[in-house]
Order: sequence, then C-alpha cells, then structure tokens
Amino acid sequence: MTLEEEPPAGPARRGRPRSEAAEQAIIGAVIALLEEGVPLVGLSIERIARTAGVGKATIYRRWQGKEELFVDVVRSIEPPDPVLPGTSVRDDLIVMLSTMRERGLAKRSALLRNVFSQMQLYPKLWEQYHRIAIEPRRRLGIDALRRGVETGEIRADLDLELVNDLFVGPLLLRTVLQPAADLSPDFPASVVDAILDGVRPRD
Repeated sequence: MTLEEEPPAGPARRGRPRSEAAEQAIIGAVIALLEEGVPLVGLSIERIARTAGVGKATIYRRWQGKEELFVDVVRSIEPPDPVLPGTSVRDDLIVMLSTMRERGLAKRSALLRNVFSQMQLYPKLWEQYHRIAIEPRRRLGIDALRRGVETGEIRADLDLELVNDLFVGPLLLRTVLQPAADLSPDFPASVVDAILDGVRPRD
C-alpha cells in the first residue's frame, strides 16, 4: 500500500520558509482531519491545504510528500525527545525512560493509537518514522550507556545494543502489548535500578 502523491513539477526546494504559523496550521489541519475519522489514505495534499487555508505549494515547500508531513504530525503529538543531564548513567536512563513513559501514555489516546495502527500498513511511512524518530532515540540511549562504560558505571564486556534493549523493553511491553498495564511515574526508575544492578562492574 502507498500514500504517495506526486508534488507538482517545478524548481528544486530551497528549504522551508520561516513561517511557523503556516506550518502549525498545516499540522493542525491534519490532526483535525484525523480526529474527524479521515483515514491516512484519504488525506490528500489538496484536502489538507484546503482545511489549513493555504495553497498546496505552501505544503510542498515544507515537506517533500505526505510521508514526511505525517511523521512531523506524529512527532508534534508525541512528547519531545529529552535532553539528558549527563550527571550519571542512572540519571540519563531515568530521564530517557520517563520520556518513553510519557510517549507510551500518549499512544494510549484514541488518536495516536489509530494513527500508529494505520502507519504500519504503509512501509514507506513506517520506515520514515523509524529513520527520523526511532533511530535517533535509540542512538541516544546507546550513547548514554557508552558514557556509562567510560565512567565505570557499566561493565565494558557487554553488548550495548542488547543492554539498551533490556532498558527500553519493559516500557515498550507496557505500551504495545499490555496497554492497560501500570505506567506510574516511578516505573522508569524501578526498571533502571533493577537492570543497572546486573550490568554494573563486578567486584
């Protein structure tokens, strides 16, 4: 399945104009249409432009196509990515998982739950979301673990990709497979402390 809609022919883009109001109007229009129950496949650029009160060219100056626009829409609904304090690997991981918790709670909303279920039907859109949103978050976690190895807080003989999965796994489990499970504010710290106890350097 595809969401592709060819942009109009013309000169190459020179970057997005600095018009925050227009950009927010376009993102708001997509959200409003989704809340009305319009499926992703039914969101044409023409319909989005009409709802936002802008021309189609205004959209194409900012986004190459619908996939890129939809990823920005989802990211505007999700909590922003965190800035890690860098004071300790524990502090960094708790901040990172606390943001994941907030994101998980947001995905329990009818709107995001519906959007994510539809996104998975369109490989190009799902790939874009992974590349733009998920992979940077994964690198953020692995970089925090690498700093933990350098400071002696985590053993150097471990596969950090695997260790990262151990930390994020419980949050993903309770977001995706057990959406009714507890996601209390102290859950991220409980996960971090339980796993850190097993990956610290041995005496």
